[in-house]
Amino acid sequence: MKTTKFLMLALALPMGMEAQAPAGPPKDPVTAAFRARTTALRRNLVQAFDSIPESKFGYKPTPAQLTIGYIAQHLASDNYLFCNNFGDLKATLPESDTSTPDTVRAKWPRDTLLAKLKASVAFCDQAMGQLDDTKLGEMITMSAGGQSRSLPRANMVLGHALDLADHYSQMANYMRLNGMLPPTALPRPAR
Repeated sequence: MKTTKFLMLALALPMGMEAQAPAGPPKDPVTAAFRARTTALRRNLVQAFDSIPESKFGYKPTPAQLTIGYIAQHLASDNYLFCNNFGDLKATLPESDTSTPDTVRAKWPRDTLLAKLKASVAFCDQAMGQLDDTKLGEMITMSAGGQSRSLPRANMVLGHALDLADHYSQMANYMRLNGMLPPTALPRPAR
């Protein structure tokens, strides 16, 4: 009797697992991977900045490093730099965001910096919606310092992911140096 039950289970298990397997490869797997990774990083960065009190926005571990406020304004600027190159959608920013020096914006109130960061994250979420794998190879023109160069759009998508990871690591270290846990170190809710 036990042998019969075991055989029935052994035959039924692979059929049940086959029914759960995906029908085929996901649509746009590269873009989907970038979207998932950058969305998580942007969420973690916003959560990190949200949890840091205003009194710490002038903190930097050493004189050579950036303050938390500087990183917040820099991250918002970087988000627009990268995500403006994901497709036809372009951000429209107030002149104060583009003409005020970074060192001055870094000292704006915490609420202002957070609002600017969250707006840039919302724009990137929207800009990512324009992408699919076929668009990653399209050539775009980047201009900086009076010079232009052509490169595949994938460079901007990869650059965005790497920039976010770099700044999340930076913020996680700053938080730990101030006795705070970064978002990815917080206990996970029970399932």
